[in-house]
Amino acid sequence: MNTRTQQPDSKVSARMWAILAVILAADVLDLLDSTITNIAAPTIARDLHSGSSLIQWLGASYALSLGVLLVVGGRLGDRFGKRRLFLIGLAGFTLASVACGLAIDPATLITARLIQGAFGAMLIPQGFGILTSVFPREQLGRAFSVFGPSLGLSGVCGPILAGFLVDADLLGLGWRAMFLINIVLGGLAFAAAHRLLPAEDGDRTVTIDALGALLLAAAMFGTLFGLIDGSANGWSGAPFAALAAGVVSFALFALRQITAANPLIKPTLFENRGFTSGLILGLVFFAAVSGLLYVLSLFMQNGLGYTPTDAALGLAPLAVGIIIASIAAHQLLTALGRNLILIGLLITLAGSGLLLLLVLTGGIDIAPWALAAAILVLGIGMGTCFGSIFVVTIGDIDPSETGSGSGSLSAVQQLANAIGAAAVTTVYFHTVDSGQAHALTVSLVFVAAITLVSLGLVRLLPRHAQAEQQH
Repeated sequence: MNTRTQQPDSKVSARMWAILAVILAADVLDLLDSTITNIAAPTIARDLHSGSSLIQWLGASYALSLGVLLVVGGRLGDRFGKRRLFLIGLAGFTLASVACGLAIDPATLITARLIQGAFGAMLIPQGFGILTSVFPREQLGRAFSVFGPSLGLSGVCGPILAGFLVDADLLGLGWRAMFLINIVLGGLAFAAAHRLLPAEDGDRTVTIDALGALLLAAAMFGTLFGLIDGSANGWSGAPFAALAAGVVSFALFALRQITAANPLIKPTLFENRGFTSGLILGLVFFAAVSGLLYVLSLFMQNGLGYTPTDAALGLAPLAVGIIIASIAAHQLLTALGRNLILIGLLITLAGSGLLLLLVLTGGIDIAPWALAAAILVLGIGMGTCFGSIFVVTIGDIDPSETGSGSGSLSAVQQLANAIGAAAVTTVYFHTVDSGQAHALTVSLVFVAAITLVSLGLVRLLPRHAQAEQQH
């Protein structure tokens, strides 16, 4: 009797952890493809005979469509079933990866990256909902605790893998191999997901604000196109018109959130000063640091003469710092609250200052160990802020608004990645004619100025994190 009862329990438990592995694999795929172009962008631009605009769009396009459609993807999962959307998202993501690997020109590649991000937005939001329905409540914390270290390790290994694939030139594929490898990774994940994920019907009464999503997409695309086109082709009427269209579209999006019956973001959230301040802080901070990482990769390859693999290894201390700080921040957040974000911003500022000092004194003759030390400090600052900003920002919102608030913050992080990839690289390319060291110097000053502005927003955040968000 005893053996009989234990065997089904064992099988159920094994199935739960297998489902967790599938969800985690999808998140790792997303993380890999959001970071690989940071390393490969110069190589891709040379191979496709393009310039700075392709380098900027490679980072911005994926994050743009992912950020714009992330909340919509979550609503689609609620309406049509999370398993169905997970499978559609994973299949589309894999096929879009193939299209990236087979791209014959910049336009084809950027279009494929946009599609890849759109399917990623269908895929990623389903994971936590699926896990919540599969795992007993008492085991959810244990399941979710696996994500931080796993994604952190992927953050270290992903760019290194991308650099290796570019330099190895497997089968003469060059940079294309880092996209085409998703045929294997995505195919295996899809087969496992199709077999393991529980079926559900969804709730057809859930409504989706398509007009709101369209206005947000227009706002972001106009802003990014204006920044990238202006830096690449000169500040003529076209980029200014695109920026103006982006501003108007964003104003219409904000109006839509107030008037729509089921908006993407609950309007009551904006009445909360702490949440609004955290949203702005997250937007400017994530944009600054994501743009800086992109610029650092360009400087290492174009200024210091690093290979893609060398550049990936050069940025590895950043991921190590993020992992260490994220673990420490989780332990300190309850006691320190918003002060922990202040500490993280100051450490980020110190890391930027160290990098600035190295460039001012050494130019393009910087010792690798010194560069690694400064990048490690930068990673510690970033890791201290990343999770803390999210948890503190929703610290005093109504529990019924937590889902909308968390989804909004995740979308803002992705949109910030797109804005940062465009804005900071715009500064970099605008000044690169005066030398790589000068371009990085100006970019670092720009990032430091944004971080200083972020310091002023900390006092407007909730003092403490919600207790239940800590577990």
